[in-house]
Amino acid sequence: MIDPARTNETTELLQAMIRNACVNDGTPESGGETRNADVLQQVLEGAGLDVARYEALPGRASVVARIEGTDPDAPSLCLMGHTDVVPVSPDGWHHDPFGGELIRNADGLDEVWGRGAIDMLNLTASMAVAVRHLARTGFRPRGTLIYFGVADEEAGGDFGAGWLFGHEPEAIDATYCLTELGGWSHVDPHGHRHVTVNVGEKGLAWRRLRVHGTPGHGSMPFGADNALVKAAEIIRRLAEHRPTPYLGDVWRAQVESMSLPAELRDALLSPDHLDDTLATLPVPIARSCHALTHTTISPNVAHGGQKTNVIPDAVDIDVDIRTVPGTTRADVEAMLAEVLGELAPHVEVTELQHGDATQSPIDPTLWDVLTKRTQVAYPDARLVPGLVVGGTDARFYRDRGRVAYGAGLFSPSMDMSTFGDRFHGHDERIDVESLGLATEFWIGIAKDLLG
Repeated sequence: MIDPARTNETTELLQAMIRNACVNDGTPESGGETRNADVLQQVLEGAGLDVARYEALPGRASVVARIEGTDPDAPSLCLMGHTDVVPVSPDGWHHDPFGGELIRNADGLDEVWGRGAIDMLNLTASMAVAVRHLARTGFRPRGTLIYFGVADEEAGGDFGAGWLFGHEPEAIDATYCLTELGGWSHVDPHGHRHVTVNVGEKGLAWRRLRVHGTPGHGSMPFGADNALVKAAEIIRRLAEHRPTPYLGDVWRAQVESMSLPAELRDALLSPDHLDDTLATLPVPIARSCHALTHTTISPNVAHGGQKTNVIPDAVDIDVDIRTVPGTTRADVEAMLAEVLGELAPHVEVTELQHGDATQSPIDPTLWDVLTKRTQVAYPDARLVPGLVVGGTDARFYRDRGRVAYGAGLFSPSMDMSTFGDRFHGHDERIDVESLGLATEFWIGIAKDLLG
């Protein structure tokens, strides 16, 4: 089932991409995805594929390769993986975050370490190796297969998928798109394995709160209008705000697939008992479940003040808000007004990024193919729809009416909590078995779906 040679190819490609350190800190000059674009272009052209490159800005290259279908009316598929990674704090790591080292863990599993190993260079590499294999072996599908190695996913896609859909949409548009996040699994009490395929994602509502005060001398703080003191209170309120739970069909499907006592399952499906129940669960599990069922508010950046002896007149707080389906801009504004209360007149709110939650329907054709190819690795496994709590480039496809899922296939060692802990965290790593499973997964999907 797993081809050792192809697994080695995926492993080596992942290591190379990690070592390229395409770190996207959100600024236009960061990323440097051209380094990974160069590697991917070499890999794909080695199989005889023509590779197109697109640069929204110098150094921010995306690559596209195609195996053209023989029937223009047949459904097409895009395998999309991003090539940038988020910043890292090296002091929190046990190994070089950009070393791409292959290390055997205590359980005897070989793992590739490095920033992007989970998010999502593992899939970007396995997709590229799968497409290269198909091209090398003369795959001639009815429907077109597209490989899309995209820049700037980690900062919203303005220089990647968003830019391409605005300038060259025909290069990447497809009936179906498969990308991050999905593929982790768990086993229920009856021995059935459930594999998550994410059919939607929460919305993004990043806001900057500029808190105003009055400058003065730091030696006379009594009664001062200190913007930093007000900002501290606002941050406390943001952190303690408790939005109403959202218990949609996807959450219900997830809970029904879990190995839970009936009483706990009922509590997780009750809006009146959910929050109290989450407080009793292990933190990694509770954190994931909370994000799946709530609009979340996380104040993550604060800037303000000029000098130790000057009372600040302005402090900026950048807030990461992720909205559940159905939440509008007006809802976000009302929530912030509630949190700010009497401090609202002192605060100027600016929109940094905004995008509504998106969700694709369960498409029977694609769902059946995903089920079949999952069962090659896990006989009798069942797919369960999920919701991505962060943001992905899948939303650009959904906004065009295409079906886009977060999919993949991982080894049994990769459950939801393990995946979540490593995502954007210290000691990010992926086991080699998962790399092999994913590579064969994409090959099988392309053959079954495109014919």
